[in-house]
Amino acid sequence: EGGSIKLKKELNLLDVVCIASGAMISSGLFILPGIAYAKAGPAVVFSYLLAGILVIPAMFSKAELATAMPKAGGDYFFIERSMGSAAGMVGGFISWFSLGLKSAFALIGIGAIAILISPDISDIQIKAIAAGFCILFTLVNVFSVKVAGKIQVSLVIGLVTLLVLYIIGGSFSLEHQRYIPIMPFGLSSVFSTAGLVFVSYAGLTKVVSIAEEVKNPGKNIPLGMFLSFLLCLPLYVLTIFITIGLVPPAELKNSLTPISLGAGSIAGISGVIIMAVAAILAFVSTANAGMLSASRYPMAMSRDKLLPSFFQKVDTKRKTPIFSIIFTGLFMLAAILFLKLESLVKAASTMYIFLLILMNLSLIVMRESKIQNYRPKFRAPLYPWFQILGIVAYGFIIFEMGGLSLLIAGTFIGLALIWYLIYVGVRIERRSALMHIIERITARDSSGATLPAELRKILIERDNIIADRFHRLVENCEILDYDLPEGGKHTAEEVFEVVSSIFSRRLGINKTKLLNLFMERERQSSTVIAHGYAIPHIIIEEKGRFDLLLVRSRKGIIFPDGIQPVHALFVVVSSLDERNFYLRALAAIAQIIQGCHFEKRWMTARSKEELRDILLLGERKR
Repeated sequence: EGGSIKLKKELNLLDVVCIASGAMISSGLFILPGIAYAKAGPAVVFSYLLAGILVIPAMFSKAELATAMPKAGGDYFFIERSMGSAAGMVGGFISWFSLGLKSAFALIGIGAIAILISPDISDIQIKAIAAGFCILFTLVNVFSVKVAGKIQVSLVIGLVTLLVLYIIGGSFSLEHQRYIPIMPFGLSSVFSTAGLVFVSYAGLTKVVSIAEEVKNPGKNIPLGMFLSFLLCLPLYVLTIFITIGLVPPAELKNSLTPISLGAGSIAGISGVIIMAVAAILAFVSTANAGMLSASRYPMAMSRDKLLPSFFQKVDTKRKTPIFSIIFTGLFMLAAILFLKLESLVKAASTMYIFLLILMNLSLIVMRESKIQNYRPKFRAPLYPWFQILGIVAYGFIIFEMGGLSLLIAGTFIGLALIWYLIYVGVRIERRSALMHIIERITARDSSGATLPAELRKILIERDNIIADRFHRLVENCEILDYDLPEGGKHTAEEVFEVVSSIFSRRLGINKTKLLNLFMERERQSSTVIAHGYAIPHIIIEEKGRFDLLLVRSRKGIIFPDGIQPVHALFVVVSSLDERNFYLRALAAIAQIIQGCHFEKRWMTARSKEELRDILLLGERKR
């Protein structure tokens, strides 16, 4: 079936940087500064700087979550798996809606720039231009994500080059009186305007929605996001600072072409044309990146049965989610034809900020769930204080933006929940990480939980873990867990009695014979290999036999020569003709035991399946 086809990993670090940067440097830089200047005056520079700084906690959270779960759908996937399908429904729709709108209005921005070149152009012609580009990029993304990624690299390199030239050229022509007074509308205007321009940074974290198609996502996603942030924040602040010093306040206020006005003041009509080209590059790159990222949300939600199944189908030849891309393109086309940028920027920013709140909550929930298969390659620093600070700051910014923003966002969230109640109903059986926290607090058994198993599959794919013979052996082995309330310390002989019964049943060999072999092996030399670990192993005369059994005892098993109790037993039975694999299996176990965090994971595992996953996902040569 089409939905089972995996997306191709074709995007490298440069692609990630350019997709994130291209999604950022757009209307937030080429249209919004004039509108924002009308609300904050020269202090709009601080608004952009503040909004950028406040994105950092969510950027760290998304980087961690994306390296633990590099799946299509990005922030939707994280929210759904951490807090449940209802929260995922809201997060997915908000992500898709805000990014689709941002991309659609980037295309409308091309029309705004066209006014500079042809002042007589009509609204219908402006929308026709935008609609044409929308159709074009829909087709580009349907054709190949690799082509879309390569187009992005060229667009962003050209765009950044032009902006750097603008900053350098404009710095020699600034009129310093235009920065006075620096804060004409007071400090509160800085905060409310920061909320307005927040959507400018939306592209930075949206790149995680294509994590499934990124090569080496554990490294390239966080590094790509950080490099993009370090590139774009100075570009934003410096470009707007230069523009304020170049353009008279009366012209700058509410202008939809502020950067072109600035370029015109230092280079005449040629400057206007050059920055018009830069703006077109920005709008095109944002639309392309937005289409690429936004189309992955319906696909991911369809995979989870929150949307109809046809959204998840991947074209067998091109390996792209064709229906999801077309649906996103149609939504953007409708937005271009029927909506206006000015009336929805604030609502889009509000929803984006709300999404950042959900992302920080998701990280906290995933960390506190203590699910062992949650293993990010990158860990957010200063946890949980950075995330808590972000949540409080985002709430304050939303409050400063006013009641209308809250009303629009609340209405949209309500509609998403209504769809969830009407369509999703009882289709979903997954248990989120939040349920694991509740179970841990209430001491309920989490057996049958689906999330750890899903995370295991994600890690196997992420780390290219090969399912060799030892892997399959662990998948099928039995596990003994003496972690019972009434259980005390056991002797090795007591454990070997139970172990021998299990192997007798599985291998068809006499139980007493097996028990004697285990005890004789222990008398010859102890199989305790390190503090708390033992690998009892015996050779049998029968042919074609090999089996493994795992034993965990938190309180410890007492071996004859053991000074300290043993908490982990890896019991191996092998026939003589399996000697080569026998040695490889012992080496694999030894490597896993020596890996990072093994002891902690083994002692804190809450189920037999978690114990099994410790070996399946352990670091070893394959």
